[in-house]
Amino acid sequence: MIQNEVARVAASTTPINVGDSMLRDETVRTGAGSAARFVMADSTNLSLGPSATLKLDRTVFNDEHSYRDVAIRMTTGAFRFVTGHSDKTAYKITTPLATIGVRGTTLDILSQRGRSVVVLQDGAASVCTKSSQCVQLTQPGDTAIVTSTGGKAGITKSNTPPWTFAANCAANAGLCAVDQYAAAWPTITPAVQDDGVLCGR
Repeated sequence: MIQNEVARVAASTTPINVGDSMLRDETVRTGAGSAARFVMADSTNLSLGPSATLKLDRTVFNDEHSYRDVAIRMTTGAFRFVTGHSDKTAYKITTPLATIGVRGTTLDILSQRGRSVVVLQDGAASVCTKSSQCVQLTQPGDTAIVTSTGGKAGITKSNTPPWTFAANCAANAGLCAVDQYAAAWPTITPAVQDDGVLCGR
């Protein structure tokens, strides 16, 4: 799903259209009034709200429909992450302030200057600062808030989220749908190699 201005960022930006692939080491940025949802080969769904930037750092396939290793960097903006069929230890999600480990999970992630908010919608997750202070999210609504003041990061846990991705879903219902990879783009079968493919929907 692509709404309005969604671009891949390199030396110059180029628009992304429905059905386009995103490869390892590519950065995607949505415009101010824009949104996008990508479906990975293992059926992981990544939704980006307006003014969001995401980089697919690394992917290593196990087979055509699962990853041995996948690293996603969410630099700025609002995101929803829904795990796919890969082993949960394969996923590494980072923001500038936090590292997130997932265990069969739907997460809402907000990355802002000096603050990251991670809200558990389903499953479980571990959220850690770069200095390894961690909190465990085990119940829907559990929230980790990581802040940085004067270069020192701190983390708190709450069960009252100050924010969720829901407003983005309300503005565009397709943004929060969850697709299986084959249903998202049945004509693309990724090669079994060390690169990553996400399909824009």
